[in-house]
Amino acid sequence: MPPEGALLESRTLRVEHLGRVDVLDKIKALVMLPDGIHLRTEDLSRYFEVSTGVIRQVTARHRAELAENGMRVLRGSDLRRFHSDMVSLCNADKGESYPQAVTQLTLYTRRAVLNIAMLLRDSDIARCVRTYLLDAEHDLRKGYADLDRRVTDVEACLGGVGVALRELGPVLNRMSYRLDSLDRRLGATNRVVAAISNRLCEMSADIHRVDARVDDVVHQLRDLRRGRKRR
Repeated sequence: MPPEGALLESRTLRVEHLGRVDVLDKIKALVMLPDGIHLRTEDLSRYFEVSTGVIRQVTARHRAELAENGMRVLRGSDLRRFHSDMVSLCNADKGESYPQAVTQLTLYTRRAVLNIAMLLRDSDIARCVRTYLLDAEHDLRKGYADLDRRVTDVEACLGGVGVALRELGPVLNRMSYRLDSLDRRLGATNRVVAAISNRLCEMSADIHRVDARVDDVVHQLRDLRRGRKRR
């Protein structure tokens, strides 16, 4: 893991961390303007616990980089419009007053504030922000390394599973053949049982016919006996 001072020197490294604006509030509460989006130079001075002059020096040295990350300077009609919006928001929020700049106003977004935290040398708060960023990156890389190791272990296990499946293939084929043979035998048995069932049905019909003929013979014998007694 690089030292926190590396962020002071490497713009490429700073760019990699500019999405982590959540870190700012984890180090210290960041007080925004009423719009909830911007801060002024004075607000950054209080947050980083340095003078406004220090903030202006950093801004002057890295103006292009900060402008890419949300810093802007308002003048003229843009400034008047912004003041009007802020006054309206303050009046809607418990009637608080909003201090207005005279000729120009430099505004910073959270992303620009994080950018300054990675540029500001003489601030304990800025150093804490840089250290937190790099520690979080280290933990994230360690988590990725652990995940990569676990994936490698899973892949190794899957290789063993592949070998086992190849060995299991012939066994499954033999079982399939035996099951097919058993299925054929069960089919033949079912056909025999069906034939026996049909034969039993036919025998039952024959028995009914024999019973009927026996009944006829019994009736005939009874009639014959009665005839003999009358004589």
